[in-house]
Amino acid sequence: MGDRAAGRASAPHGSDAAKYESVIGLEVHVQLSTRTKMFCRCQNRFGAPPNSQTCPVCLGHPGTLPVINRAAVESAVRAGLACGSEIARYTKFDRKNYYYPDLPKNYQISQYDLPICAGGVVDFFSGGRRRRVGLVRIHLEEDAGKNIHAAGLPESHVDLNRAGVPLLEVVSAPDLRTPEEAGAYLKMLRLIMVHLGVSDCNMEEGSLRCDANVSIRPRGSDQLETRTEIKNINSFSFVMSALEYEIGRQIEVREGGGKIVQETRLYDSARDETRPMRGKEEAHDYRYFPEPDLAPIEIDEGWLARLREGMPPLPIARMDRYMNECGLPYYDADVLVQDRQVAEYFEECLKLSPSAKALSNWLINEVFGLMNQQKLGIRELGLPPGRLVELVQSVESGTVSKAGGRDLFPRIVGSTRPIAEIVAEMGIAQVSDDSFIRREVEAVVAENPSVVEDLRKGKKNAQNFLVGQVMRRTKGKANPAAVSEMIGKITG
Repeated sequence: MGDRAAGRASAPHGSDAAKYESVIGLEVHVQLSTRTKMFCRCQNRFGAPPNSQTCPVCLGHPGTLPVINRAAVESAVRAGLACGSEIARYTKFDRKNYYYPDLPKNYQISQYDLPICAGGVVDFFSGGRRRRVGLVRIHLEEDAGKNIHAAGLPESHVDLNRAGVPLLEVVSAPDLRTPEEAGAYLKMLRLIMVHLGVSDCNMEEGSLRCDANVSIRPRGSDQLETRTEIKNINSFSFVMSALEYEIGRQIEVREGGGKIVQETRLYDSARDETRPMRGKEEAHDYRYFPEPDLAPIEIDEGWLARLREGMPPLPIARMDRYMNECGLPYYDADVLVQDRQVAEYFEECLKLSPSAKALSNWLINEVFGLMNQQKLGIRELGLPPGRLVELVQSVESGTVSKAGGRDLFPRIVGSTRPIAEIVAEMGIAQVSDDSFIRREVEAVVAENPSVVEDLRKGKKNAQNFLVGQVMRRTKGKANPAAVSEMIGKITG
């Protein structure tokens, strides 16, 4: 089947698709958030004017010598520890030789046969099921520059600010079976790196990029077949769309009697299709050899032990605890770990109150809404954990209603005044006094004899109606639980 000039390949017939399963592995490039580049002292900062963050080292001038960035090595080790990889005690850098306009040295300093991290796993959730993907390796390398192709102009430009920026390449085993699993794995890998603080993983700025390797095979087979590689996919949705298209294309090729060609392809998001780029390279094509200007790295056991002791909880571990120990649903647990500061804030709240679900509801609805509105992080809002816990307890205990709590919320943010004082000033305290509740309930019962009769016949809506009428009469001040109990006493 030839590649279409435009438009998406038609989806394979259901029976054809059911005959095959896809085999997917991802190579993820994580740009590290170090202050300087991998082998020189140029700033590692996004958004600077083109070619303003360069020097003779990262420009590849003859006679210049690279120096290893210790912070980048530490980030790589922390990533390996988080994924359960084996940390090499002896590792080295290699030259990966190829020519491209954005590679000023005509080679990339990378790692080949002795990566800094070997093996490991990443656990994640997909479709409500817990999945595990094995890792082949995690290694350090330097980034290339960026080619800029301006529409309508005959020439291209090169910005070398990114040349030499430290990257982690995380290579998964071919353990993924669907585009959805690939997207879920990539999201969890991003979360791990963000929680570790080694990268911001901002895909829009190119600090998280993905190459996807995919093949198909008859369902039930355990043989790996010819694969294609889709290069430089820069969003979670594009990863899934590109894989979905490529899987469908390969099935059509197979069903049409053709053979899959091992090649590198590009994903065109505008047309939602993959297109051939070049033949797929193998390791020997790059003529790897040890980097002669850099000494090997020997990792000290004491340093490794200190890094291991300083590891934060992983997102998946936090999710497990929130669901299994705190009783939160998957949705809440997933949302709360998306931001490390939010997860740590929630942990501090849990130390002060066992009301995990109530705290989660307030965080996800009210606090997140305010964060989005003010474009601030949770620590910048002026709402210490104890302050949120006090508000939640006020609502849970019936001191104020849920509606009153929502009115109260913006008044306590950025304020140190006692909540009780603000509640009194706003006049939103709920009343549980028996005599007050009895008087209001008796008035509503007298006004609604037919509803009372329905209540005595067992109609549940009648109870809700009467409670609502009392709350209306008292302008929300009556404690609804006390009202409901009093209705039962009076009408029972």
